[in-house]
Amino acid sequence: MKKALLFIFLVIVSRTIAQNASKTAFQKSRYELAVSCYEKADFKNALELFHVAYKMKPDAEIAQESIKKIDTIKTILRKSVLNHALGIWKMAGDKPIWAVSQTENYAEKEFDELVEITENEILFYERNKKTREKKLIKSENLVYYNTDESDSLFSDIILSDGTIWNCSINEKSDELRVINVGNKDENGVTKIESNNAERYFVKVK
Repeated sequence: MKKALLFIFLVIVSRTIAQNASKTAFQKSRYELAVSCYEKADFKNALELFHVAYKMKPDAEIAQESIKKIDTIKTILRKSVLNHALGIWKMAGDKPIWAVSQTENYAEKEFDELVEITENEILFYERNKKTREKKLIKSENLVYYNTDESDSLFSDIILSDGTIWNCSINEKSDELRVINVGNKDENGVTKIESNNAERYFVKVK
């Protein structure tokens, strides 16, 4: 009986060792590939790979190195997006600018909805189409959102009402798309995975 228990114990231990060795090898391969992407300035892929490397074995030394790189890359990518986002944008609707029609008829509104993005703030305005008078509706601090320090998110922002928006800019830097990907309240974060609210903006200045 004791021999049988010992045998079972040894099998379990050997399997655990093998699994850990496999995880370590995979983590190392992801980390090395991430470093390669980083050195080529392929920051988005590097960010994803460092995230995977960290998650494999968070207590490992490689994981701690990955966290440092993740923080650095997020700073680089955010600065790049912000440089293109700075300025004033006009609401175009809830479909891409090239779409023939919008679900809501923004063209018939009396006011243009404008968003001004600065280094630290997002300012929301209404501008009368006839008088061109501009009125500040509200202002928000520019706050980036992360689920945790190791995640690969870099362009999500969170507003004071708890809504979380993913922001992206097209290659010409003349169209901004924001999509509501979640909401945060006292109970935590609720992800939105279908029927997400989204808005498109065109650069006006």
